[in-house]
This record gives sequence, C-alpha cells and structure tokens, in this order.
Amino acid sequence: MILSNRILFISDLHLEESRPDIARTLLQFLDVNSGHCDALYILGDLFETWIGDDEESILIDEIASALNRFHIAGPSIYLMHGNRDFLMGNIFANRCGAELIEGPCTLYTEAGPIVLLHGDTLCTDDHEYMQFRKQVRQEDWQRKFLAKPLGERRVFAERAREMSRQSTAVKDDYIMDVNPQAVENLLVEFQHNILLHGHTHRPDIHELTLAKPINKLNQGKRVVLGDWGKKAWYAEIKDKLITLHSFDLTN
Repeated sequence: MILSNRILFISDLHLEESRPDIARTLLQFLDVNSGHCDALYILGDLFETWIGDDEESILIDEIASALNRFHIAGPSIYLMHGNRDFLMGNIFANRCGAELIEGPCTLYTEAGPIVLLHGDTLCTDDHEYMQFRKQVRQEDWQRKFLAKPLGERRVFAERAREMSRQSTAVKDDYIMDVNPQAVENLLVEFQHNILLHGHTHRPDIHELTLAKPINKLNQGKRVVLGDWGKKAWYAEIKDKLITLHSFDLTN
C-alpha cells in the first residue's frame, strides 16, 4: 500500500435508516475532509447489516454517491469487511470508488508500519461468536446465502441481529474485548509494533509491553477506533503521529 502524508480511519458506523444522524455526520465528515487527505480507510461495519450488493435503498445510494465524490476529489478509499457487513462485495466498492481490502494487512506510513484489521478476530474468548464467524465466512455458505431471495435474507439478518443483542447482554465484559495474547500473537506474526482496529466500541490508544521484542523493541501500540453511536470517532496519521479524535453527531 502507498505511503501517504495524511490518512484517516473510521469504523463501526453501523449505518441504518433508523439513525439518519449518523449518515448526516458521515456526509459532513466526507465534505470537510474532501481533498484534504490522501486516503480513507473504513475498517468494517460501515452498515449495520449487509445482505448482498443487490440490496437497494435510498441510504445505500446516498452513501455510495458521497464516497464516490470524495474519491473523485483525490483521496483513495479502502473498505474492509466487519462482522456486520462481511458480505459487501466489489459491486458496491466500485460504486464508491473504493477498493476492498482483507484484514489483517500492513499499511506502511510515516508513523511506521501498522497492522490493520476490523478487530473481531482478536475477541477469541467469545467462543460462540468465533464459531458463528467461522461458519458465515465460508465461501460455500456465502454463495448459498446470496442465492436466496432478498426477503429471506432480510429475515435472517434481523434474526441474527436480535440473537446478537440477546447474547451480548449476558456476556461478561472481558469476553467482548480483545484477548491480550491474540493481540501480541498478531503483532509477532506481522513483526510490526502498531495495531489499529475497531469492532469493540472501546476507543483508546493502548501502550503495550511485549513479551517478545519486535524489531528490537518490547513496546507496542494498539489504537482502537470508536463506534458512531453517541459520538463520531476517527484516527488520523499526520506528521508521523497517530491520533484519535471524536466529535458530536450532527442533529
């Protein structure tokens, strides 16, 4: 991936018709930053649900058009699958002027090489979710699901959302967060000291002490993007620094 001077990262917007404030805020964010960054990385869960690129709605059209205008103004856009929109495909990405990327992957920046991913694969203590993820990420499962009528897919997606809400309500807090060993294992695998992800809705910058040095350093960093439920969160790389920011949603 290309080394850039200013890079923006967002995730977990969970766009849906019932939250027009989030869509308005994204449009404002794109407008403010149009032509003023080199790249925008959307690290999963742009939409609350995604049942296939053949789904049509005013919201989908609006977001695709806005992202495409943003791209035409100069910045590259990269889309990564989340746990909600893992069925997003190249048809939608092309409408946005974006490129689909698979996580985890490495982005080389002025702040150093960074491992990017959505973050759900780090929540290894959530055995129930990891089993579900393994099933729905299989190519055969996705092919059969996408062959079903849209109405049937919508029913499945709503049931899955409700089951997720019920399951999350009774799980211990630590289960919903990343596993520290999974974090270190990933950094060791990639041999980089910085990790950037979303998914957990727990925005923060964590300074890590690594059991095994990477590039002769036993220090690492984990940057966690926030969701756009109550505030809008984004990370920025500029002047060789990684920073985390939030602002109020647009009413």
